[in-house]
Amino acid sequence: MKIKKYKQSEKGFALALSLIMLLVMSLMGATLVMVAASDHKKNATKDSSQQAFYAAETGITEAKKWLAAQPSLSANNDPNGKLKFCKTSLFSNLSSPKAINNWVGTESLDKIIIPTGSDAKEVKKEEERLKKFSYEYFITYTPDKDGNTSDDVKREKSVTASTGSSIAEGTSYKTSGTNMGTHYTIFSCGSKQSDNIIVKLRADVVLVK
Repeated sequence: MKIKKYKQSEKGFALALSLIMLLVMSLMGATLVMVAASDHKKNATKDSSQQAFYAAETGITEAKKWLAAQPSLSANNDPNGKLKFCKTSLFSNLSSPKAINNWVGTESLDKIIIPTGSDAKEVKKEEERLKKFSYEYFITYTPDKDGNTSDDVKREKSVTASTGSSIAEGTSYKTSGTNMGTHYTIFSCGSKQSDNIIVKLRADVVLVK
């Protein structure tokens, strides 16, 4: 008696394997795209935060210039009504702050930093980038332990009788016959508001008037 042998066809197996391989490769490709996009976003956020930090430092510098140029200084009103993004609530232990001369300084970086170069397109590109970043600052008498900055917490200290141009803490600074310096604190923020990025800084200075 003859026994018939039936050979199974393998034509469908190759098609199924191809589809599985295609699916696996598609998933791998999508994963790589997502990872690359995430890394790019993180790097962009890091770069923006770094630029916002530089903007806050610029605010500190501009605040020192303003402070040194004032003929008289006194603590006035709460600056929150004038502040756009550098709110006093960003700084811990600051209670009912009184801004010196009721002043708030704010500007975009393109007004402070002027890009230069031979390539007009690159200069324009840099100007547009700088427009996205701003600084804002306010100044108070250096707060006491309770965060109070009113006139009754005004602190003074004796300074050396040398002449200088720095108003940094610990540096000699003298413009007149007095040898008493007053403590001030600068609160500055750098921001890229389109991305809700705000970097805050503070600096204590002693100024002789």
